[in-house]
Amino acid sequence: MPNSLAGGLRWLIAGWLLTFSSSFGQTFFVSMFIGQIQADLGLSAGVFGSLYSAATLASATCLIFAGRIADRPRLQGLAAAVVLALGVTTLLLALVPHAAFLIFILFGLRFFGQGMMLHVAMTGMVRWFPAARGKAVAIAALGHPSGEAILPILAVTLIAAVGWRDTWMIASALLIGVSLPLVFLLLNREPPPEPAPVDGQGDADPATAAGVRHWTRAEVLRDGLFYALQPGILAPPFVLTAIWYSQVPVAEAKGWSLTAFAASTPFYAAMTVITSLAAGVVIDRFGARRILPVYLLPMACSALLIGFAHEPWLLTVALILAGMTAGGANTLLGALWAELYGTRHLGAVRGLATSGLVFASALSPALVGLLSDAGIGVETTLIALGLYALLASAVMAVVAGRVGARRAGATG
Repeated sequence: MPNSLAGGLRWLIAGWLLTFSSSFGQTFFVSMFIGQIQADLGLSAGVFGSLYSAATLASATCLIFAGRIADRPRLQGLAAAVVLALGVTTLLLALVPHAAFLIFILFGLRFFGQGMMLHVAMTGMVRWFPAARGKAVAIAALGHPSGEAILPILAVTLIAAVGWRDTWMIASALLIGVSLPLVFLLLNREPPPEPAPVDGQGDADPATAAGVRHWTRAEVLRDGLFYALQPGILAPPFVLTAIWYSQVPVAEAKGWSLTAFAASTPFYAAMTVITSLAAGVVIDRFGARRILPVYLLPMACSALLIGFAHEPWLLTVALILAGMTAGGANTLLGALWAELYGTRHLGAVRGLATSGLVFASALSPALVGLLSDAGIGVETTLIALGLYALLASAVMAVVAGRVGARRAGATG
């Protein structure tokens, strides 16, 4: 294992690159093509939203079982295979001839992009940097805001210049021609797996040496604390996906231009970076549980502000607040499961947890669409989601105390 972050720089870069490359399967990127895909394939907004949610739900289900693959001793082959699979999927989207194929392509985008690529990246960071996992996760997670800052502007430019299909072909070329060989080379000297502890000699992982045992996935499923964490853990993908997916209806309801979202995205990305790094320092020093009670509060304010705001400049403020929660969540969720449940079965545990995140992000577009069909405006929906986030934050304040009590009992 590297003795410092600098000693493992190549693996940090690989983690960042995997996270950045996952952008091609994330809602913020895919949503920019919805109008063109619907028009080209003759789909209504409701049909596309249903297909997108169904594909994401299927992805979440598969992650429950596929997550354990990341527990293999080496991640190089798995990481390369996931990048290649996402590259092939983006190529298929560029060539899709009929709407009947779209459900399978959307599944590939969500499973390999949003799901497995992030899962492999974060599992690697936690395994390879046991003494500084908070900072390592925070640095690797910067690939996400990097994608949010760069790719929307690039996508808008390319769509105007060459069309939406050729833009996805370019995405495929970047994944297969750039990300794939780089990931393979960067992980060529991947750190060896941690040795199993010898009886009587303790545990090689500093986190588990402090009292955290290595839980299996079956044990986690029987742990009440895991379920108590879910209202807060699932809130960011649920609420943030709703915010990004609602760009068009929000702009229409407020009389704003879509460029207001595009112009505010770099501020969102910058705040995500700042908060992610800050959260990494806090987690390494005090533990992931310390930020559980507070990390949802900025997002709650963001959803409420977008719901009530009339001036477009307030959108920038709202997205800055959303970026604070996004950054905190990126780092928190990378480190929390190792802190609670150890690292030996981390792939299976994170796969279970990540499937919940994907499931929450799948329900969000369907909720927005169904409420809209029922005559409930998007502003009302966002206000309700903001109130939910406030309630979830209060729950997390209680749960954080339970997490601390378990840690204290284990080390006492």
